[in-house]
Amino acid sequence: MGKVKIKRKSTFIDMTAMSDVTVLLLTFFMLTSTFLQKEPITVLTPSSVSEIKVPTMNLVTVLVSPEGQVFMSIAGDKDSLYSSEKMRAELLLNVASEYNKLHPSNKIEFTKAEVDKFSKINMFGVNIAAMKQWLGMTQEKMDEYIDPSKNPNAGIPIDMNENLEKPNEFQMWMRAAYNTSDENLTTAIKTGEGIAIKADKSPPYSTIQVVMDNLQTLKMNKFSLMTALKSEDE
Repeated sequence: MGKVKIKRKSTFIDMTAMSDVTVLLLTFFMLTSTFLQKEPITVLTPSSVSEIKVPTMNLVTVLVSPEGQVFMSIAGDKDSLYSSEKMRAELLLNVASEYNKLHPSNKIEFTKAEVDKFSKINMFGVNIAAMKQWLGMTQEKMDEYIDPSKNPNAGIPIDMNENLEKPNEFQMWMRAAYNTSDENLTTAIKTGEGIAIKADKSPPYSTIQVVMDNLQTLKMNKFSLMTALKSEDE
């Protein structure tokens, strides 16, 4: 007796539900993710076993290049009246005011357009005298100006200075950040949660020590050092 051949039927899988789930997941991650901001240099932070996360709001980040150039960024509170943009605008005006007191014959005045442009910049590293020129550049030229590989003078001027009557520019920026109208940032700086130093693992300690000594001169004795979580192989 011959074998009965079973007629094969084509398999049909309805992917509509799977597509809906994929779109929902994609939308969820897009809305909840925090995108990495552009930085003038790439650093490989040292490893540690600490799992304490650096906050993303009410934070002043100090980025130190392997050669010792210093860059800064400031983030406000998304849920308060002091957003990052408003805080950066006030920061620039505060620094300009202090700079003009120390340089009465060479005062700097920023236009509203320049202040608005600065408020949208995540990280900066320019001496104050060149700030107006920098803000007048195109975005491409601005990025090149603070790139240490293209401009050896990039970075905020800093030195081992203990005379706060004549502060260096890094001290002026940090003092301006502390004196913003946002009490949340001021409190965060006081408790040590509002300052984070991000540096490469390769430069000598003396490079980072300059930044830390400047903070301690300003009585900002508490701050965080950004690290990468150490792997099992390390």
